[in-house]
Amino acid sequence: MIKPELLMPAGNLEKLEYAIRYGADAVYLGVVDFSLRAMRKGELITMDNLKQAIDLAHSLGKKAYLTLNIFAFNRDIKLLESCMDKIKDSNPDALIISDIGIMRIVQRYMPNTPIHVSTQTNTLNYEAVKFWQDLGATRSILARELPIKDVAEIKEKVPNMELEVFVHGAQCVSFSGRCLISDYMTNGEREANQGNCCQPCRWSYKLVEETRPGQYYEIEQNERGTHIMSTKDLCLVKHLGKLIDAGVDSLKVEGRTKSLYYVSAVAKAYREAIDTVFENRNADLSKYYDELLKVGNRGYTTGFYLGDGEYPADGYSYNISKGLAGADFLCEVWDKSSDIYKVKVKNKFYVNTDIEVISPSEKFITQAVEIKNNEGELLEFANTNDELFIKFNNEIKDYKYAIIRTVGIKNNDN
Repeated sequence: MIKPELLMPAGNLEKLEYAIRYGADAVYLGVVDFSLRAMRKGELITMDNLKQAIDLAHSLGKKAYLTLNIFAFNRDIKLLESCMDKIKDSNPDALIISDIGIMRIVQRYMPNTPIHVSTQTNTLNYEAVKFWQDLGATRSILARELPIKDVAEIKEKVPNMELEVFVHGAQCVSFSGRCLISDYMTNGEREANQGNCCQPCRWSYKLVEETRPGQYYEIEQNERGTHIMSTKDLCLVKHLGKLIDAGVDSLKVEGRTKSLYYVSAVAKAYREAIDTVFENRNADLSKYYDELLKVGNRGYTTGFYLGDGEYPADGYSYNISKGLAGADFLCEVWDKSSDIYKVKVKNKFYVNTDIEVISPSEKFITQAVEIKNNEGELLEFANTNDELFIKFNNEIKDYKYAIIRTVGIKNNDN
């Protein structure tokens, strides 16, 4: 049996490289106008640096898939056609699409590039997979609403089609992400299926009766709060063996807008878990679940995968709308001179307190025994956003891509 691909999100060039360094076999990335996760700030992947991003993945020996998975209006089709020469020149390993019109265009301009059909197409059965295969697609990214047993049956019925499933990350309350709430709640300014969802399913709501203006009533899902549509995040790390047995070709992690820490830590956990379970199908994967509790999450659920079409009653996050990390991202290591490391501080931490280092090849607990600023002054703590020079009581061998975080799990309510 072939080991499945670990597919990680790449929100920008730095995250792309870290995702691969920490274990991804492939990354998926998008540009603002044609992607359902179109970030509007920060260092973006654009048409101008798309080739650079894909070349970076290739230089590291890995694949890069370009998402063109919006539902396109005529204006989008015209814009895409004007960009196809640049897209072709960037040489992605596959194109992720959901719109038939976009599929026609990319097949016309790039007939030899594999096409992956987005989860947005709500693909739930083997006849639908055969349909996309007949149109020329090479991979189907299955809907999150499928139980694993149905995934296995699809693979049995369509063995020559690659199957990709989501295994980790935020989930949409709407069926396969086909949602209009954001569009409605923002008067058409934030269309979810144009890559700009404002996530109103995560908002906390109150009820007002129109003859009693100003009198607001809690919408209670009993004592647990009012986030009645906010689903927990998906986490299938304990069940990778079942997915491998079902014949899944690619295991996908959600999160192109997530942090560098999220991308790195999640990639490391799933890389090690996949390798472990592939060597020993009965291996206990609980320690990797514990690792994933240290990154931002709204609580974890297995979603529809273990059931028979029913979403679990405990699959909603009634208490919180934003993901809370079990460990704080403290700093990113930038450089080293002798035994002193230059770091960019993300969250405050003190000298001589336990902290944890993770890198592509390491994970250990250490302490900052000396913290200095640019003037060489000794400090008692490292403050958020500072660039500092730190001596640790352990050498970080793989320091170029090392990340430092707090020890332990703060919110183990999952």
